[in-house]
Amino acid sequence: MGHHRQEWRGAHPRRRPPWGVLALAMLTGLALLRNGSETDFGPPQPAAAAARDSGSAARQTAHGAAPLAYAPAARVRIPALRVDAPTVDVGLDPEGWIEAPPPQDANLAGWYQNGVSPGQNGTAVVVGHVDNATGPAVFFGLGAVGKGQRVEVDRFDGRTAVFEVYGVEVYAKEDFPGSRVYGGTGRPELRVITCGGGYDRDSGYAGNVVVFARLVATR
Repeated sequence: MGHHRQEWRGAHPRRRPPWGVLALAMLTGLALLRNGSETDFGPPQPAAAAARDSGSAARQTAHGAAPLAYAPAARVRIPALRVDAPTVDVGLDPEGWIEAPPPQDANLAGWYQNGVSPGQNGTAVVVGHVDNATGPAVFFGLGAVGKGQRVEVDRFDGRTAVFEVYGVEVYAKEDFPGSRVYGGTGRPELRVITCGGGYDRDSGYAGNVVVFARLVATR
């Protein structure tokens, strides 16, 4: 977890990425509670117009940025949503699902440490809760992010990887396209994931909101 990042020496552990994982099972979501009563609203969901570009149009709008070397993620910001949160390292749970950050801290995201780091060539993954027992959490508004908006990830080498959103989608957990979401594109990319879709008191949220973004700048 993040408490051990001071031991990092720049070596990227070679671990098998969980591209067979179908969804983020741990991000089941909690009912939004206020004074013990469930609220009558939920997180925003992506509009149809926000669906991911999957053809040449997406490639034509890509702006080149040289990949960075490996370094753990430290903080994630989405200025359009006023998200500014520290990250902790997350791995896999005993059943092979990507873990979530502790839900008690509403303003906390998790970086999947067994994959690439944000800015490296490949697809980095950042996850976070949509809500917790006290109300909205770090990625409550993720479904409202728009194409062209930025996601910035500070890294422990002092660099910042700046990504541009090119699509937002919602996938049912039972039909989560792991290879499409997690697979490499030949360039540095980022996926930001939280819960979404309909909510059921017994089973939680029915799906996941996935933001697709590509590296456009570093500083």
